[in-house]
Amino acid sequence: MRSSRGLSIRKTWPNNRPVTTQIETLATIAPAYDVIVFDQWGVLHDGTAPYPGAIDAVGALPNTCAVLSNSGKRARPNAERITAMGFAPDAFASVMTSGEALWRDIDGGKIAAQRVFAVERATGDAAAWAQGLNINLVTTPDTADAILMMGLPDGTQLADWSDDLQSWHALGLPMYCSNPDRQSPRKDGLVVSPGAIAFAYIDIGGQSSFYGKPHLPIFNAMETVFGKGRYLMVGDSMEHDIAGAQTAGWDSLLIQNGLYSSRFATDDSAQVIKQLASETSCAPPTYTMEGLQ
Repeated sequence: MRSSRGLSIRKTWPNNRPVTTQIETLATIAPAYDVIVFDQWGVLHDGTAPYPGAIDAVGALPNTCAVLSNSGKRARPNAERITAMGFAPDAFASVMTSGEALWRDIDGGKIAAQRVFAVERATGDAAAWAQGLNINLVTTPDTADAILMMGLPDGTQLADWSDDLQSWHALGLPMYCSNPDRQSPRKDGLVVSPGAIAFAYIDIGGQSSFYGKPHLPIFNAMETVFGKGRYLMVGDSMEHDIAGAQTAGWDSLLIQNGLYSSRFATDDSAQVIKQLASETSCAPPTYTMEGLQ
């Protein structure tokens, strides 16, 4: 039996939490969905190169495909990055990012901050992101109205930011985080991501506003583009991709060779998923597979 959101009637654990179905290829479940939405890092690529099989897997799908990414950058540079890695220019009908969502809120007047101190991954990222906005990027926090946490240099350690966080809190600055991820997969392992800094700011009493997954508005934005239908979210984070999809009423597919690759490499997949579900207070995903095929 099929629901309006895809495949339904799933077996459950004794505590009524759904059991995840292991699949080998995305094509086996694709006919159940109108739109398949992909995360970027950990699913399509590792930040440097596409994962083996990912380009062919996406290219073979008859579905409408899209990208929903917790990237601090706007949609266009992310689309260009994906194309530069070898994905067809028309592979994804839409690319939506958390950075794009924040840009639109500022442009629409939902955020009043005029002077912003930006934490960026590389010099120039914030200036490129802010083009078209009526804000001033300032070079010191004590002249700012808000902190923009959009990117961190690879190799960053959370402890490195303790003094900065205390300083920003003393200034009473709100933080807008355009990448809620705490960690992100890279070719050589995991790196600290902006979400970890934003959550640490909350821990000391600061105010952080998050854009992106798992927050419902960015999923609603995707449905605004394509309309109501049967959606599948393909991601590698229980906290962001899977939990967000469940809140939106979408089915979900957890990729094992991303954020949790080390855990899946050393333990039974069903057991790892059960542990992750408990740790994140998230129901298990609808499906799981090793890597995008």
